[in-house]
Order: sequence, then C-alpha cells, then structure tokens
Amino acid sequence: MSDIDRTEEDWREQLTPEQYEICRKGGTEVAFTGEYWDCHDLGIYRCICCGAPLFDAETKYESGTGWPSFWQPVREEAVEYSDEDPLGMGRIEVVCTNCGSHLGHVFEDGPEPTGLRYCLNSASLALDRT
Repeated sequence: MSDIDRTEEDWREQLTPEQYEICRKGGTEVAFTGEYWDCHDLGIYRCICCGAPLFDAETKYESGTGWPSFWQPVREEAVEYSDEDPLGMGRIEVVCTNCGSHLGHVFEDGPEPTGLRYCLNSASLALDRT
C-alpha cells in the first residue's frame, strides 16, 4: 500500500495534531470547519502527508455535507479503498496510495459522470493552486 517509510514519531513531527489524528488515525474533522469545504479555487489537491496529487479542483462540487467533495481522483491509482469500517456505518475508506494516509470516504450518491462522492477531510489535503 505505502511507498513511504516513516515512523509514527516522524508523522507526529511533520503533521499538526489535527492532521495526525485524521491522516494517521482515521479521524474526521467537524463538518463545515475545514479549510477547503467551501473553497472554489482552481488547482490540484495533494496529500498533506506526502504531496502526491489526488484530486483536481475541476472535479470538486458542492455536496452540502460540509466536507470537500469530488466525483473522481486525478488517476484511479492515486487512491486505494478499504471496506473495513470499525463503526459499522457501511462506509468505504479512501486512502492515499503513496503513503497510506486516511483521506475520507467514498459514497455512491455523487453526480455524473461517475455517480461517486469522495467526501474528504480538508486536513488531509493541501491545495496546489494554479
């Protein structure tokens, strides 16, 4: 899964406490509080942990959920999926293929052309504005 070899201590030093909780421990930020939920800037959203390109702002849309939502990644190989859901909510986790960072979840209630909603945490992303 991950091409990045860092210790938990390395991650704690690199990330803010919120980023660490979300990206390395699978947490979730409070809806309508993240930096990008209402951002309309163009660019590429990258993994906050490793900088890998994940989502193009052109695929971002207003889902009304309070989290940044996209209908597809920049490349299918950019993200991986896990259906392990410790809370039993039937969610499919989305992680960065490059470093294994938890990004959020994907749902099948998004817009065309994919019908998917990648509901992500702002804290797991960094917008590389164009």
